[in-house]
Amino acid sequence: MKLIRYGDTGQEKPGLVDSTGTIRDLSAHVGDITGDALDTATLDRLRGLDTAALPAVDDGVRIGACVGGIGKFMCIGLNYSDHAAETGADIPEHPILFMKATSAVVGPNDMVMLPRHSQHSDWEVELGVVIGTTCKYASVETALDHVAGYFVSNDVSERHFQSKLTGQWTKGKSCDTFGPIGPWLVTADEVPDPQNLNMALDVNGVRRQTGNTSTMIFTVAECVAHLSELMTLHPGDVISTGTPPGVGMGIKPEPVFLQEGDVMELTIDGLGQQRQEVGRDPA
Repeated sequence: MKLIRYGDTGQEKPGLVDSTGTIRDLSAHVGDITGDALDTATLDRLRGLDTAALPAVDDGVRIGACVGGIGKFMCIGLNYSDHAAETGADIPEHPILFMKATSAVVGPNDMVMLPRHSQHSDWEVELGVVIGTTCKYASVETALDHVAGYFVSNDVSERHFQSKLTGQWTKGKSCDTFGPIGPWLVTADEVPDPQNLNMALDVNGVRRQTGNTSTMIFTVAECVAHLSELMTLHPGDVISTGTPPGVGMGIKPEPVFLQEGDVMELTIDGLGQQRQEVGRDPA
């Protein structure tokens, strides 16, 4: 299934995308696409619905973040060998974890707003993972059993805030609007191999990132298992699993960063597309 949330910000409704691409309303069957709706029994019940009988949603409606009520937004840094190389970083021995504030989360096509004094904001197309069942001390072999589905994530990053403001990466990752996710939460049964997905990101029509999840240093299963050793993962928690090469800070001879008026377009095989225009917070 392709689950979706649609409607005005803060008033999103649950839906699914049928085989024709039409959004169908799920309000009569679930309250929202949150952790409470991602258990196996609920997903199986939704799969059994006659989609043609569900109310169709008008075209042009705003698409919200594909998961609501996120508890933890966890991110894995430097998880592609070729991306680590372009930043000059060593291959990590263990998954690098940082957190993104959930207040950064927006819809896949909402504007990304640069902070007032930002001059080094950057793009990162990533595979996102949604936890469906409570997960603690999972093995690599069982980790994917706890995954409800996958989505496109843009881990927008302010590099100066990230590295020069004293502290952890979270400062540069958590600015408002720096967490576009969606358009869909594609359930795990429709993603048979999360380690073989092509991904790409364009800025102003220029291809900046091209990659495949096969070059991850730590697989999705390894990331989930590792995180579950550190903390309990709850339904509705999300993990952004790292980015391939082509980020702005890695462009030679001079890095390229986001400016007002830029347009980012992201895609991952089978998971849909995002498009964000870039603005700036008023002074």
